[in-house]
Amino acid sequence: MQKMTVAQARQPQSAGEHVRLQGWIRTRRDSKGGFSFLELSDGSSVGNIQIVAEAALPNYESEIKHLSAGCSVTVEGELKASPAKGQATEVHAKAIAVHGWADPETYALQKKRHSFEFLRTLAHLRPRTNTFGAIARVRNCICRSIHNFFQEEGFLYVHAPIITASDCEGAGEMFKVTTLDLANVPKTSSTVDFTQDFFDRPAFLTVSGQLEAEIFACALGKVYTFGPTFRAENSNTSRHLAEFWMVEPEMAFFELADNMDLAERFLKRIFRDVLAQCPDDMQFFNAQIEPTVLSTLEGIIGSDFVRLSYTEAVEILAGSGAKFEFPVAWGHDLQAEHERYLTEQHFSRPVILCDYPRSIKPFYMRVNDDGRTVRAMDILVPRVGEIIGGSQREERLDVMAERMREQKLAPEAYWWYLDLRRYGTVPHSGFGLGLERAVQFVTGMANIRDVIPFPRVPGSADF
Repeated sequence: MQKMTVAQARQPQSAGEHVRLQGWIRTRRDSKGGFSFLELSDGSSVGNIQIVAEAALPNYESEIKHLSAGCSVTVEGELKASPAKGQATEVHAKAIAVHGWADPETYALQKKRHSFEFLRTLAHLRPRTNTFGAIARVRNCICRSIHNFFQEEGFLYVHAPIITASDCEGAGEMFKVTTLDLANVPKTSSTVDFTQDFFDRPAFLTVSGQLEAEIFACALGKVYTFGPTFRAENSNTSRHLAEFWMVEPEMAFFELADNMDLAERFLKRIFRDVLAQCPDDMQFFNAQIEPTVLSTLEGIIGSDFVRLSYTEAVEILAGSGAKFEFPVAWGHDLQAEHERYLTEQHFSRPVILCDYPRSIKPFYMRVNDDGRTVRAMDILVPRVGEIIGGSQREERLDVMAERMREQKLAPEAYWWYLDLRRYGTVPHSGFGLGLERAVQFVTGMANIRDVIPFPRVPGSADF
């Protein structure tokens, strides 16, 4: 007898095998003919498999006829071609063992459909639903694809610290890390005495692994980090999380055009892998969540990304005649509605915007010869707008120090980062992709809280 997953057992070529399946009951339907139909799921597939349980089974009356959604079982039987529409196979049970019961009066997942808002209150149970099982499988596929892509491109995977004293973005919206007694904080005059804290200075949860990745890129060539990052932004929108995962490659001797080329190849590889490796899940999202998911991904894979300067984009938007909620003006960051107009209406394909005003970008981006813009790049895609942000990094020591002072950052606090410009500086570039933003785009899910297992948002840190 062969142990199989539901995904394997659903394949037509598996018919005729004697199998053991283990999973959770989705539904039970009793027939007047003296047998029951059970729907079994084990998380390996968006589809279930039907179990035919006859009344002759020794525990039919005592257990099988009392099975309900959520009960866990082991089924042994023969896999046969199914006469029912929509399924290739079914299992004719020879034995069914019940491992765990789920009281139908209290088990929350009795209905076939629940609102996503309701399911967010049940993060410990929502992976059992079709939608969140599919999200988990697609998320896993994307993560595997990310690692495969960079490993095949000759990158080294490095681990950036989660606790840091540096603010990469300069925004100040960081979670503090401390062992001080908050009810009795030591002070020197009116300020906190951090010399009594664990790290002897203010410490935070990282917002990015970029700065540390640059250290390794400037010694080893091409590296990437992939780990959790944190923002203490008090935002309750469908696009923001307080904890999320970022992949951040950094490449020595890469200029902005090289960075764009790599990022375009990277996105196309992820999308190709998802379509090839998760076809059933992607069909589910296309049918149940967003009807343009498949066509959008296929269109991106088959297109050349438009490359456009920020200045040209502002001119297009200003002359479009479209009515935007936020006005368009040079020197202001583009909003999602502007980005979507460019990708969905004007060009109908992804756009890589570059050369943004220096005043709206972080200190580490290389200043162009015009002195007004920096070698930043954002990749814009339909439905979500920006999906990747990056830049060529500033490699000139004097310009970097000037940019830090311009943004009211103390250069001495970044002495190690400046040392990279003192000793063997090189042109280098990198970008960042938020994993959850990518999963949200691929699946068509409307709220980013639904594409991470345990969302961390203002006022909530359950589970």
